Amino acid sequence: MTASPTPFVYDPPQMPRLEVLHSDEDLLVLNKPSGLLSVPGKAAEHADCLEARAKEQFPDARIVHRLDMDTSGVIVMAMNAVSHRHLGLQFERRKTAKVYVAEVWGQVPQDSGEVDLPLRCDWPNRPKQMVCHEHGRAALTRWEVVSRSTKSTRVRLFPVTGRSHQLRVHMLSLGHPILGDRFYAEGEALTMATRLCLHAEELTLHHPTGGERVTFRAACPF
Repeated sequence: MTASPTPFVYDPPQMPRLEVLHSDEDLLVLNKPSGLLSVPGKAAEHADCLEARAKEQFPDARIVHRLDMDTSGVIVMAMNAVSHRHLGLQFERRKTAKVYVAEVWGQVPQDSGEVDLPLRCDWPNRPKQMVCHEHGRAALTRWEVVSRSTKSTRVRLFPVTGRSHQLRVHMLSLGHPILGDRFYAEGEALTMATRLCLHAEELTLHHPTGGERVTFRAACPF
């Protein structure tokens, strides 16, 4: 008889309350911890989120993009309406560049590659996503191995598209789920880590004022 899964309890980390990587008149760049929602959930107990915490110190901050609750790392917010539109268009038109670090289950034999598999929501099991060649939206991830250990491999991931759970499902499709992934990992791949081992390490974009290409980084915490 299979044990029922432990019910999820939202218990976001409280310290540091907000880690600011950069702020100016247009941009607020933050390092989101794993376990904190980017935006508030529907339930009252899910009100604590990065957006709410940012507005405590920066009332004009506006969300531009999101990271999964379990993912940590670099996230940018806009400080005014003009920069909000500017940044939104950059994400929409894929003018940004993102680099993630992940620790995945098993030894990945190749040194680099790409996953080009369309994704859609797995409705009976949402918020899980699934590969679907018939109804899925195009999704492309490039990857390279950083290092290998006995039971896992550290990789850098370069998403070309930005689909929900894209990196998690694409790594699973290779047979190497991300460690600690409560949606897609099982057995030792799930229990080897106390958190999802996925971190948004770098974000490169054009600054809304002047258009200069800038890169923001947050060191990987695992």
